[in-house]
Amino acid sequence: MFSVDTHTHIISPDTDAYPADPLGGHRSTWSQERPTDIDGLLRAADAADVDHLVVVQASTVYGFDNSYVADQLTRHPDRLSGVCSVDFLSPKVVDDLHHWIDERGFSGVRIRAADGTTAVPTPGRGLDDERMAPVWQFLSDRRVPVCIQMHAQHAPILAGLLQQYPGLTAILDHAGRPQLDSAPYPSADGVPQLSETGRVFIKITPPAVLRAQRESGSAAPLVRTLIEEFGAAHVMWGSNFPASAGSLAELADLIREQLPSLDTSDLELIAGGTAGRLYGLSRGSSVTTAAKEC
Repeated sequence: MFSVDTHTHIISPDTDAYPADPLGGHRSTWSQERPTDIDGLLRAADAADVDHLVVVQASTVYGFDNSYVADQLTRHPDRLSGVCSVDFLSPKVVDDLHHWIDERGFSGVRIRAADGTTAVPTPGRGLDDERMAPVWQFLSDRRVPVCIQMHAQHAPILAGLLQQYPGLTAILDHAGRPQLDSAPYPSADGVPQLSETGRVFIKITPPAVLRAQRESGSAAPLVRTLIEEFGAAHVMWGSNFPASAGSLAELADLIREQLPSLDTSDLELIAGGTAGRLYGLSRGSSVTTAAKEC
């Protein structure tokens, strides 16, 4: 079964070539306690029988300098895809996107609209800040998927963006911190439900699982609801290694244990098929263009 881990990070030991410059000036704790470079990540992936890795730029270490991940994309095109971080409010943001995607080989981009385990400033007034319009237009025109770290309360805003930009595809990092005691994501008048757009993908990760276990006693009901609502063709998994504690194999097992009974085709989609379609991957292949089927 083709396996794609869609959420990993890497930290270089070479601080001269890749100096830290975290968003908000506060470096993440995990990156200091469990720094893992590209070789360590590949060893962990091999031990977990993961075929392909999506490396998400560690903006809580490097800010908007994606150089370390970019250099590894060049070294390992058959194993890695990359998601870069850029300043969505910068007047030169479109130039930055052209550079990292067209020249350095990234397949996606990420925005943090809400805190994760490390607090970072919310860019502008959020996802619908009018200064972000050039980014959304670029991503829509180019069919480049955007990973969004947000909370459920932001769902109506995202739905509005998807309505405004018909080529936009969104991936909810850590499942977008869904509501646990009602429908996963709230709706609003005049915009569709996220699941109705067909352009929202759910990334199930250890932070999402552990939060549901902590606050509701189990993550299995939430995972089942997300798969039923969005379909396996819109669900993927990510280990969050090494930001989440544990080996990559242990983190993959944690997510696998939450899945309901599914037929083989749905399991293949969640294991790697959904990510493969989104990022244009197949076993042993390198990425040649971004977002093949967005």
